[in-house]
Amino acid sequence: MHPETTNYQKFQTSNPVVRRLLDNFFETIKRRLGSGFEGHLLDAGCGEGLVLHRMGSLLPKQVSAFDINPDCVAYVKAQWPGVQVSVQDIYNLPYADGEFDLVLCLEVLEHLSEPEKALAELKRVSSGRLILSVPYEPWFQLGSLLRGKYIRSFGNHPEHVNHWSPKTFRAFLENVFERVMIETSFPWIIAEVDNRNA
Repeated sequence: MHPETTNYQKFQTSNPVVRRLLDNFFETIKRRLGSGFEGHLLDAGCGEGLVLHRMGSLLPKQVSAFDINPDCVAYVKAQWPGVQVSVQDIYNLPYADGEFDLVLCLEVLEHLSEPEKALAELKRVSSGRLILSVPYEPWFQLGSLLRGKYIRSFGNHPEHVNHWSPKTFRAFLENVFERVMIETSFPWIIAEVDNRNA
């Protein structure tokens, strides 16, 4: 039985349009991940393991993951016994400097009160690439409103405290990284940054 978190509810839908958008989103992440990746991967803020599920055979042998929600961590442990998953605070990670060749942080930063601090910590534990995603605002919020979601907050997910457009997300990342690539998989922004020799 999966934990009933708002993130799980966001990604599980019977709406065919939303499902197509989600499929496109994960195909873009798969393309960014690339085939034949053999390094150590970190799924930062893994939630219920949806990224692990959707990446499937593209995942390398060495995968670590964490989430702040113990129910999510227990679920991921049961579903993916080969993944080293634990309860962690994204602001104070126990990993060594440069421990991971690739860090995935998907649909996490918009929830954080201190995204700059989290980004610095993700950079610290990375020795290679980071792939990050956030909702594309204001379109994500408008889409929710048109579907009758979160009416009282005008379509804003109640846990989203940060709102970015491609331009503002690039500026946010460029405060920390020199090489930032941005693309959209509507209604999400996907960024890839290179931490090698940065």
